Amino acid sequence: MRVLIAGANGQIGRHLLEKMADTEHEARALIRDPEQGPDLQKLGATETVVGNLEGDCREALRSCDAVIFAAGSGPKTGPEKTVDVDQNGAINLMDTAKKMGIKRFIIVSSMRADKPGDAPEKIRHYLEAKHKADEHLMASGLTYTIVRPGPLTEDSGSGKVDIRENLDRPGDIPREDVANVLLAVLNSDNCDNRTFEVLSGTTQVDEALAAL
Repeated sequence: MRVLIAGANGQIGRHLLEKMADTEHEARALIRDPEQGPDLQKLGATETVVGNLEGDCREALRSCDAVIFAAGSGPKTGPEKTVDVDQNGAINLMDTAKKMGIKRFIIVSSMRADKPGDAPEKIRHYLEAKHKADEHLMASGLTYTIVRPGPLTEDSGSGKVDIRENLDRPGDIPREDVANVLLAVLNSDNCDNRTFEVLSGTTQVDEALAAL
């Protein structure tokens, strides 16, 4: 399967490229700066393509079978950039993928994106952007999976998680384990048109997904 990775140069994306290198899948890394290409190919990208999530993404999507959206504006940008990338960039990529006949779309969202109005004001704009992107994806007609991790850490992944449609508990999760989940979703037949939350836990990723 040829998969476009949006956000390939981010921390989750880089972990994902490394993990996909040992699979039968081909990872096409979407980048904004051509200088990022050689490094990402060393990590495991089969190819890289320069593109802008807020612009014309058709060339990046050409001949792909699926999309994994792991892009984000980052914590150092303001609300406007969050809307540009996490909301409008995601929606643009969804709409273009649908027009080009790509059926599978996996997106990294966030816990609490289902109820952004209940969040603290300092992160409300972020969760509202994620919420609108998620809602658009669910209504798009694409075969979707929405992965909603809790707070992200830089710890090494354990490969063990807790996955539920709603996790009513605090916690966090290493970015590497989010990448583990994304790869497992790509290989799963149990995640079509599903939305779930994920935190570090005690169950192997494949087993946790199978129990959804």
